[in-house]
Amino acid sequence: MTRAEGQELEYEREQCIHEQFEKQVERTPDVVAVVYGGQQMSYRELDLKAERLARYLVEAGVELESRVGIYLPRSVEMMIGVLGVMKAGGAYVPLEPGLPPARVEYMLEDAGIEWVLVESGTMKGLR
Repeated sequence: MTRAEGQELEYEREQCIHEQFEKQVERTPDVVAVVYGGQQMSYRELDLKAERLARYLVEAGVELESRVGIYLPRSVEMMIGVLGVMKAGGAYVPLEPGLPPARVEYMLEDAGIEWVLVESGTMKGLR
């Protein structure tokens, strides 16, 4: 059990985070799930976008425990990436776009990252 705003919450420990998220989508599809800057997205919208990304990743070859780097700034898109990777069965590795390119390259090699999610605006930081 954990505490959130003075309430105790029960979590099913046998379920993955993305499975728990899907249950929340069923309960409250139109409630705001994520807010960043001026953007916000409902549970349903976030789930639909993450599912679309997960299908793309699976088609690209991501499978159970594949390591996928997420080279995105903190954003709604980053949350889509995290959920999408989990739904595809992969493990996400956050990569901070502001890091020196040599550090990012080292992290890619050291973690055995096979794929990287990146926006065109942040690609210049990758070699």
